[in-house]
Amino acid sequence: MRANAQINISAILLMIVLIWPMMAGAVYAAGAQTDKQASADPQRLEGRWIRPDGGYILELSEIKKEGNLKASYFNPRPINVFTAKWSRKDGKINVFVELRDVNYPGSTYTLVYDVKSDRLRGIYYQAVEKLTFNIEFVRAK
Repeated sequence: MRANAQINISAILLMIVLIWPMMAGAVYAAGAQTDKQASADPQRLEGRWIRPDGGYILELSEIKKEGNLKASYFNPRPINVFTAKWSRKDGKINVFVELRDVNYPGSTYTLVYDVKSDRLRGIYYQAVEKLTFNIEFVRAK
């Protein structure tokens, strides 16, 4: 009876050693897929975003599957948004906004959504001076 118990315990341990890595890999893959899906959800863009270096406000809403979205921009008064789109590349959400108004003749924001910090980071092209700036927007609380 004791020999059978040792064989059963050995068989169980052997199965654990062989199966555990596969189970752990499946759990990791499921977690990675969840993270990827969360990072790729464009609905997370919706909201009011503030640029801390100047108080500029970017409001994003009506996020559509095909890449369209509604954007409003304030400095502090409304500035005309000519075009606004989102796209997905390498699992990241990108936002492009072009402004066309007085003192904003084609100024653009090219942004990437950072899931971990819940920020929009990227480049602001100031068309009047033909300068680019590294900027970020934080979500308004």
